[in-house]
Amino acid sequence: MKLIVGLGNPGEQYKLTRHNIGFIFIDEYLKENNISDMREKFKSLFVQTNYNGDKVFYQKPTTFMNLSGEAIGEAVRFFKIDPKTELFVIYDDMDMQFGKLKIKQNGSAGGHNGIKSIISHVGNEFVRIKFGIGKPKTKEETLGFVLGKFSPEEKEVLKDSREKIFNLIDDIKDDMTTQKLMNKYNTK
Repeated sequence: MKLIVGLGNPGEQYKLTRHNIGFIFIDEYLKENNISDMREKFKSLFVQTNYNGDKVFYQKPTTFMNLSGEAIGEAVRFFKIDPKTELFVIYDDMDMQFGKLKIKQNGSAGGHNGIKSIISHVGNEFVRIKFGIGKPKTKEETLGFVLGKFSPEEKEVLKDSREKIFNLIDDIKDDMTTQKLMNKYNTK
């Protein structure tokens, strides 16, 4: 069993913003794989698929970013998912340059409120898939930056990153260990 989550905020005004990188990659992956039947469940948009006899769930919490853990916690408890080995969360990271990818087994929230919420509901050990969005010039610009739209250059990097994210999700489905995922995808 695997639960692959993309973090973001619901609503048209947030649709193509940096903070919604998790939603964007989940949406594109599902579209690419002709999976179109996400339904409202567990305070989220949720779909269950089967892959080689294994259940694979995709989730986009609709609780808004700061309460993502509520939705994920419900699904984890309902399906008895082991967060250490079966929960994978894709989200934006301001501490990395745009387009950089990093996978971690555990750690702190790093100031990310969505991750903070998940930790409070399922614990600290789950697989984090961080996608770098870069930083604003000043701390005061943070909110506008993360909720801002992509620049033309960022859109190109996103397009180039798609295949890497898709391959990563396929490797997760194929039971690649977290250590092997880190070795393969963590960029220097």
